[in-house]
Amino acid sequence: MERLAIFGGIPVRETPLGYGRQYIDEDDIKAVAETLRSDNLTCGPKIQAVEEKICEVTGAEYAVAVSNGTAALHLAALTAGFQEGDEVIVSPITFAASANCILYCGAKPVFADINPETYNIDPASIEKLITPRTKGIVAVDYTGQSVEHNAIGSICRRYGLTLIEDAAHAIGTRYQGRPIGSIADMTCFSFHPVKTITAGEGGAVTTNDEKLYRRLLRLRAHGITRSREEMVHPTDALWYNEQVELGFNYRMTDIQAALLVSQFGKLEKFAARRKEIVAGYDAAFAEMPEIFVQREIPESDTVRHLYILRLKPEALNCDRRQFFDALRAENIYSQVHYLPVYWHSYYEKLGYEKGICPNAEKYYEEVMSLPLFYGMTDADAEDVISAVKKIVAHYRR
Repeated sequence: MERLAIFGGIPVRETPLGYGRQYIDEDDIKAVAETLRSDNLTCGPKIQAVEEKICEVTGAEYAVAVSNGTAALHLAALTAGFQEGDEVIVSPITFAASANCILYCGAKPVFADINPETYNIDPASIEKLITPRTKGIVAVDYTGQSVEHNAIGSICRRYGLTLIEDAAHAIGTRYQGRPIGSIADMTCFSFHPVKTITAGEGGAVTTNDEKLYRRLLRLRAHGITRSREEMVHPTDALWYNEQVELGFNYRMTDIQAALLVSQFGKLEKFAARRKEIVAGYDAAFAEMPEIFVQREIPESDTVRHLYILRLKPEALNCDRRQFFDALRAENIYSQVHYLPVYWHSYYEKLGYEKGICPNAEKYYEEVMSLPLFYGMTDADAEDVISAVKKIVAHYRR
């Protein structure tokens, strides 16, 4: 048996391989440079250009580009009208912003458990948690796989709930042939550097509802409007604008938008490469009884942001921490996504206790995210597979 690097053996690879990385080419650099030489660094034509591109890709009627994915979620929650006394159901296996946006509005996050095979929010768990105070659902397309829209949409219609889809992981994914971004009441995207395409930082909200769109635009820019129809004291003075509600400065710059427009031109090839790597991982790990391979629902044509390696503890003589450390010693740098949101100390202070979502908690104890990004070579992917096989062989019961 080959000796593990953590115990003095030779690592699978000489240099570290991180779990995610942006891909920037000369076209991206040129697009940003042209904007830097232009008259508009913010509030300029690139914002409209990127919003049109987002609509084209997602099939949504309207798009509002914002500074980051958290801002997108905050604006969507505000626009939905969530407020003190309301309850909003959300998955615990997500970045904290998916739940924080509910708190920002004064409402209460209520955590529904996940499906233990797909890792997405379980519609059956959602329905059990609905009360007269429930006003909406924040459904997360975890790893990039679409949530179960048919079931969740039915629940929303039955109880009159607003559906916000957190699609931070899911740009390019389709559900029953429909692009993510055109299905929920509002869909939120992130364009952080580890996502499939990037603006450096950046986000967007899409919707098919013009009324929601108009409010998203106002809230993005301090609650200020130049539309006479929205003013309390309308005038035709060209200089006049009016704050009609309390909003925020959540604008995206033209610099970011220029990069994102260029990145959208590569989305198709980025998506295809991610699918190739995922298929290779799935094929390799499906043969290993010590590993559980995430199940994908047939309705989702997924562009995967994360690849989750899930261990079967009963088949191994190690825990997740030992496996994680051994993988790092082989120069495969993984990450863990995510600590259940209500396990964070801030949520503990709010009164949330462990045990409310057993599937999510078990999931957390067994997983890590493997490298997955466009710039990975076939050799890189083989190194990941070889390292996993090497460690499993050492710890196999």
